[in-house]
Amino acid sequence: MLLADTVIPSAGVADSLPHDSINAGTALQDTAAQDTVPKKAALDAPVIYEANDSIVFSSGNMGYLYGDSKVDYQTMSIKAENISMSMDSSIVHASYGLDSVGQEFGYPIFSDNGTEYEMKNVSYNFKSKKGYIRHVITQQGEGYIVADRAKKNADDTFFMCDGKYTTCDDHEHPHFYMMLTKAKVRPKKNVITGPAYLVIEDLPLPLAIPFGFFPFSEKYSSGVIMPSYGDDMDRGFNLRDGGYYFAINDNYDLALTGEIYTKGSWGLSARSTYKYRYRRSGSFNMNYLYTKIGDRDIPESFSESKDFSLNWTHSQDPKANMYRTLSASVSYQTSTYSRNSLNQIANMETSATRSSTVTLTQTFPDSPFTISLNATANQNARDSSVSMTLPNLSVTMRRIYPFKRKIMVGDEKWYEKISLDYSFDFKNSINTKDDKLLKSSLIKDWQNAAQHKVSTGATFSLFKYLNISPNFTYRERWYTKKILMDWDPSLQKTVTSDTTYGFHRVYDFNYSVSLQTKLYGFYEPVFKIGKLQKIRHVFTPSISYSGSPDFSEARYGSFERYSYYNADGDLVENIYSPYQNNIFGAPSAGKQGNINFSFDNNIEMKVGTDNDSTKIISLIDNFGVSFSYNMAADKYKWSDISTNTRLKLSKNLTVNINATFDPYTYGLDKNGNPEKRNELRIKKYGTLGRLKSTGYSISPSINQDTFKKWFGKGDDKPKKDKSKDNNLDDYDSDLASEDTEGREERKGSMFDKKKDSGTYDDDGYLRSEIKWNLSFSYGMNYGYGDFDKEKMEYKGKIRHNLSFNGSIQPTKNWNFSFTSGYDFDAKKISYMNCNISRNLHCWNISASLVPFGNYTSYFVTLRVNSSMLQDLKYEKRGRRTSYDPAWD
Repeated sequence: MLLADTVIPSAGVADSLPHDSINAGTALQDTAAQDTVPKKAALDAPVIYEANDSIVFSSGNMGYLYGDSKVDYQTMSIKAENISMSMDSSIVHASYGLDSVGQEFGYPIFSDNGTEYEMKNVSYNFKSKKGYIRHVITQQGEGYIVADRAKKNADDTFFMCDGKYTTCDDHEHPHFYMMLTKAKVRPKKNVITGPAYLVIEDLPLPLAIPFGFFPFSEKYSSGVIMPSYGDDMDRGFNLRDGGYYFAINDNYDLALTGEIYTKGSWGLSARSTYKYRYRRSGSFNMNYLYTKIGDRDIPESFSESKDFSLNWTHSQDPKANMYRTLSASVSYQTSTYSRNSLNQIANMETSATRSSTVTLTQTFPDSPFTISLNATANQNARDSSVSMTLPNLSVTMRRIYPFKRKIMVGDEKWYEKISLDYSFDFKNSINTKDDKLLKSSLIKDWQNAAQHKVSTGATFSLFKYLNISPNFTYRERWYTKKILMDWDPSLQKTVTSDTTYGFHRVYDFNYSVSLQTKLYGFYEPVFKIGKLQKIRHVFTPSISYSGSPDFSEARYGSFERYSYYNADGDLVENIYSPYQNNIFGAPSAGKQGNINFSFDNNIEMKVGTDNDSTKIISLIDNFGVSFSYNMAADKYKWSDISTNTRLKLSKNLTVNINATFDPYTYGLDKNGNPEKRNELRIKKYGTLGRLKSTGYSISPSINQDTFKKWFGKGDDKPKKDKSKDNNLDDYDSDLASEDTEGREERKGSMFDKKKDSGTYDDDGYLRSEIKWNLSFSYGMNYGYGDFDKEKMEYKGKIRHNLSFNGSIQPTKNWNFSFTSGYDFDAKKISYMNCNISRNLHCWNISASLVPFGNYTSYFVTLRVNSSMLQDLKYEKRGRRTSYDPAWD
């Protein structure tokens, strides 16, 4: 039965109920005459108690509550299986119960002001608000406090002796803990302890501290970041990644850290993250590193460098502003930073190039115009080159139809199909070395240019099945630099004679018209071939004509001329454009009148399935051939023949093969150098062309489920349908719901033994699925190499590149991953980086290894998983230094 909501008046427990009362649900009035002298209340508030089984009051003025009992007084609450109360002394005792097999259950849970403590026994005084506790467990922050004996004070703090502090959730036998001989706990604030020592797997270690301080905080807080130590033969002993963390507010934080070495090197870092919900988020990381190696008195071995790195990511929530967006992905560093930073040495081989982009885009409602402002930077760590564009301003107008009527009445007129689009680009860029970037001149070293582009066109239907599209494009470039060239007889080469700065205008235009259609072909097999039903071939031919005048003529002002006598005494006239090396290039020389041919093919087949439906399988997703013929050219009228093949082998695997064929033959000029002849191969050899270049790349990935999809159907055993269980389970659930009706659901106890999180099959065996993943990227490129003067042909040269990475998880706690590549020219592994980690429940051990190469190193870390105890760790690193002997 359930006895609940019985109230003890504020006059005191002894004064509220008669001694012989046995019915806890009845409040009897005292039959004695009322005392004329008012009594002082023993308690300031009523005591409310309840029990699920029974409540018994004895003649000794004691009350006993059995079965899921509960006592509430002001902000204090005690829940336990068994509770006893003294009516005279206002003291309550709570303890656990024992079931029929002697198993403990119903441990007391003491809560006060929102803080809960679970224990085995507690005695609490309502008046003094003090208590004595045996074997208490409470969670504070990310950790747990376990004490054998504790005393609670009226201010909610409590003292304890022989306590444990751990982040391991196995409270009975934690994998590690700090043994606190005596300590004071301030709930939700901190723990202050006297002498403490570390215990791992019940083994005390000689690692002790005279006192300790463990802060708790449910909110962000500033604090000291403890450094890690290490040793490097080039730079000496070091303290790294130590500093201070500033919790500025709910949206921003800042961490300032540094590193210092005994041989003079040092570094500073600033890291910050920010987040505004529904507005923006990002992170910022800036590092400065001064590296000194060797002794100044020995110049051969001494070197010093100053490096910095900058990483910034920013993203904007689309809900913040639908017309203006800002995004950033910046990763910039000096070329020697990766070599000098201990954190990036292992990744140097795989991060030779870096790209950075910051983009601001503004669109206008009810307007076709869009403005985009961005800055880009590309680095190559191998040669320390930097390519930067700052800023890059683009104004685009999407395609509009200026002659289209706002209110359509009747059929569309032909002139309403005419479209117009416009774009404007302004760029300021530079290509240099990273050590010269800050020393460069904005006028002489940077290139400034602007470009306008206007295009108009339309698409009309001809004879119902043909689409004809005329187009006209005008392009105008504005430059601030003009470079004049001349011939230097002493050097026997072309040199820069003069550079003029100012406003220079260059323009060109072209016109084109294209004709396109689609042809369909179907094949249905006469005899049944498996489940094949039909094959469809889609043929898309396209023919276009494009032309432009010769902009090398003097009237266009885009080209200059100079003449000289070569070593053979022949007069040579050279035509060049002073703007050819500028950002947007220069107009083309020579009259253009190209007829372009393009043929695309797609082949698919329809097959039946087991469930009487059909599906489409792609045989050739696309096979295209394109080439052109320039009617206005004096020679080499035919262009190279380009082909493109795309095969869609599966949903996630697509193969692209591109190839270029040369239609002309080659020979030697009068100086013995190879040159292209104006003679087609089909006339001399009977072939359309010779393979000039081709490329192929593939990046497949497989995992533990790949072969199941290819060769199997997975688990053949049907899953148990819970909806078809027998009525007995429903009957038991109804009893359980009735049993818990009217009282709060009891959550799991901290004293419960930790359950195995593994999964088991129907026979009771532990499932141990090995998860793995393997992916690789292979690319092959073929091109012209050296010239064979005997065959009058270029020799072919093949280049390969291969990189692969993978991971395997043999158990749920082990994980191994690697990244590697193969150098086909050197015929050896180019680099390899291996990582292995083991989850030790509340600890984690990881190792990173570069087994060979110029940056051979290893890094082993053993640390606690809890973020609050990150300083409780062991690190060991090593790498090749300048002192290591050369074993190769």
